[in-house]
Amino acid sequence: MTPDLARRRAAIFTVMLVVGIGTASWVVRTPAVRDLVDASTGQMGLVLFGLSVGSMTGVLSSASVVRRYGARATIGVGGASFLAGIATIGVGAQFGTQAGCFAGLALVGLGIGLCEIAINIEGAVLEGESGRSILPMLHGCFSLGTVVGALAGVGLNALDAPVVGHLGFVAVAGTVAVVWAVPVIHADTGRVAPGAAVGAGAGWRAQLGQWRQRRIVLLGAVVLALALAEGSANDWLPLLMVDGHGMSATLGSLVFTGFAAAMTVGRFVGEPLLQRFGNAAVLRASALVSAAGIAVVVFSDNAVLAGCAVALWGLGAALGFPVTLSAAADSDDPTSSVAAVAVAGYLAFLVGPPLLGFLGEYWGLRTAMVVVLVVVAAVSLLTGAARPRERTPVTA
Repeated sequence: MTPDLARRRAAIFTVMLVVGIGTASWVVRTPAVRDLVDASTGQMGLVLFGLSVGSMTGVLSSASVVRRYGARATIGVGGASFLAGIATIGVGAQFGTQAGCFAGLALVGLGIGLCEIAINIEGAVLEGESGRSILPMLHGCFSLGTVVGALAGVGLNALDAPVVGHLGFVAVAGTVAVVWAVPVIHADTGRVAPGAAVGAGAGWRAQLGQWRQRRIVLLGAVVLALALAEGSANDWLPLLMVDGHGMSATLGSLVFTGFAAAMTVGRFVGEPLLQRFGNAAVLRASALVSAAGIAVVVFSDNAVLAGCAVALWGLGAALGFPVTLSAAADSDDPTSSVAAVAVAGYLAFLVGPPLLGFLGEYWGLRTAMVVVLVVVAAVSLLTGAARPRERTPVTA
């Protein structure tokens, strides 16, 4: 790999690491934020809805923004939105306002959504130029960031450190890293000339047209289910362990750290499994392993056993997003197909938090997670869609 390609790879790895740290930093302080804004489980579901709204807005517009402005600008704007949102959550919690936390989460979601397609497009280009696998490690950097952020959050929870100071520091440090990384990314990656965009069928029409393909519909279902498994843990796991299993906020954060560590391991060691067994088999096993972990968390009354089962939950969910997006890129129009399947994943983030919050308000979070369990187990029957496309041989 040339020095230029290595720097570009380091840049997108850095951005994903920052996003992972910021995401975990917010998640592990969820119990403290809930107490500061005096929210019930149902009200927290509405606060988390801000993340969903922002994420969907970002991911729905990301492909078009990349085509017009390129990956560098899209990642730059997305990173700025994400870090501003992390700081806003801290300020909103400090002043005890649910609306402030909602706004901060909306900015966080918008930033993640904008970055998602752009970073994956840049990663795919680097794979083509370097001849080396990059996407699994790219998503592994996000998971590694969640481990770092979660470990720091566990310590700060134990010290009862102010949320605003914690999240404010993360926002400032993240800004320094992103300011270094963004200029390294090529400005023209993903950009399409205005005249060519129309001729290529780019935009909403092309993205919506992907859903006429049965394969894309099935891949969308797979990523929706496994994104729901990942997102429900990111949104609710600390509170699930605190309210559902009687753990302290510090122990709940520690369990989330275990989930993040399992996700990281799954993503960094997944490539040999994918090469040996293929996308479809690995995704099927992933769904079943994740479902098994969720089942133990839901049905076991032993808090220690439930905490350990979170490792299965994370290992199973680890490869869902990157592998399904990689399968979607096996297309005549990779940008549109990746964007379409990513939208299905973010639909899980849109519907999941408020749905689980409302269900948890009446029946408890453990019972609410049965919805996630059923969806994840059922989708194991659909993973054959991730097999490589059959291509018609070209005859002379």
